[in-house]
Amino acid sequence: MTLKIVGQARPNTFEFENNALVKATGFREYDARWWFGHAGSQKEPELNLMGAQALGMGLGTLIRRMGVGPEIITGHDFRSYSMSIKMALVSGLMAAGAHVKDIGLALSPTAYFAQFALNAPSVAMVTASHNENGWTGVKMGAQRPLTFGPDQMTALKALVLNGDFDLVGGGGYEFVSGFRERYIEDLTAGRNIRRKPRVVVACGNGTAGAFAPQVLETIGCDVIPLDVELDYTFPHYNPNPEDMQMLHAIRDKILETGADLGLGFDGDGDRCGVVDNDGTEIFADKVGVMLARDISSLHSQCTFVVDVKSTALFMTDPVLVRNGARTDYWKTGHSYIKRRVAELNAIAGFEKSGHFFFNPPIGRGYDDGLITAIAVCEMLDRNPGRTLAELYRALPVTFGTPTMSPHCPDEVKYCVVDKVVGDFMKMKGDGTEFAGQPVADLITVNGVRVVAQDGTWGLVRASSNKPEIVVVVESPVSSERRRQMFEAIDAVLRRNPEVGAYNQTF
Repeated sequence: MTLKIVGQARPNTFEFENNALVKATGFREYDARWWFGHAGSQKEPELNLMGAQALGMGLGTLIRRMGVGPEIITGHDFRSYSMSIKMALVSGLMAAGAHVKDIGLALSPTAYFAQFALNAPSVAMVTASHNENGWTGVKMGAQRPLTFGPDQMTALKALVLNGDFDLVGGGGYEFVSGFRERYIEDLTAGRNIRRKPRVVVACGNGTAGAFAPQVLETIGCDVIPLDVELDYTFPHYNPNPEDMQMLHAIRDKILETGADLGLGFDGDGDRCGVVDNDGTEIFADKVGVMLARDISSLHSQCTFVVDVKSTALFMTDPVLVRNGARTDYWKTGHSYIKRRVAELNAIAGFEKSGHFFFNPPIGRGYDDGLITAIAVCEMLDRNPGRTLAELYRALPVTFGTPTMSPHCPDEVKYCVVDKVVGDFMKMKGDGTEFAGQPVADLITVNGVRVVAQDGTWGLVRASSNKPEIVVVVESPVSSERRRQMFEAIDAVLRRNPEVGAYNQTF
């Protein structure tokens, strides 16, 4: 079969119906994301169903050439178009000889679990994760519990865009019924929260609404549901626990009900956001410090991996130091942190976005928002005389920001970040003060993290999955120093006219 791969085609045309539309920028660093569109959308699509079929052909070809067995797990998140995209993907996989095991509507971690439970080496989960309605994508892997990194994504991109497919046929399809129940049973077996906390469970009307309430009820929580009904229009807010709109909704429900904590899940359930009993939104990196304290008290001399967006407390917190915990700062991105956790045999990895990774005995190495939620509840259980707010207040005080993302086109965002890195390298080389102080350190493992002498720092990097730049700032000194660092970083960014408005600030 010969497919013509095109990078642009208008809907409601002959070309759109007879060619595989696959925009090259949809191949990201460690997964794939495209604007598919929805009813009423005026933005031109970047992928059509034939394009999804071509992606399946490319993925099936890649895993065959990697020498991986033909079995592959598929599932889809709850969006109006996700099942159609999945079935187009499946047809391409089967044409390339894959044996597909379809678990149906699922969370991304449900698909990762299925790789173990159904003994399949590969996975292709159709999800746009936390992206807004209209986006689609695929999270892929061929070595459980890992997902693809840049090398595999570059290879896949070349296969698809060049139409370089091995269409050997002989593929197969099996729908695995009842897998949701099997996944929930695995999560909850042997778990029992004696404290019986009242928990606001928020799902933003995304896929997690079909999983999270039952899991938390089963382990012993008194669940207060918030936007758990499945509705792919996302009528209240986008299911993204890194966005303040979702966190504020959880806060308001906690204050209304007197709940002990709130847990929010993103669109495909691999991330978890936390709000304490006072209604304070705890950024995920601080949740990570709290969990690291708890875990390192049970497993001394353990290693943690965190992303460069995360708080400096992982290095300086006196409890972690006393417990002998070691922390490795690494590239942002679920695939990067997952791989680093495996490489270092770390007990856990934490991302500021809320992707948390737990190795045995806690998890299997992949990111699962429900395992994170259970870990938070178990941490509370081990501190029966303290509220979550008290555990949070026990951390050293720092002044951080949410993740802030000014718009920047995919085609230029990496070039913009390279320019910003160059600007900071020159400042440090020249001894130029930045944000009122000399630059003490530049960490360039992923974009640039500029550190002032007083420990105040700011990060600039390119988003791996959206047309955005990512900015995060933290100060151990004061909110004024946090503001000073942010304004100085923003001034450097504004030297580039391609950088647009922020999605949120502080």
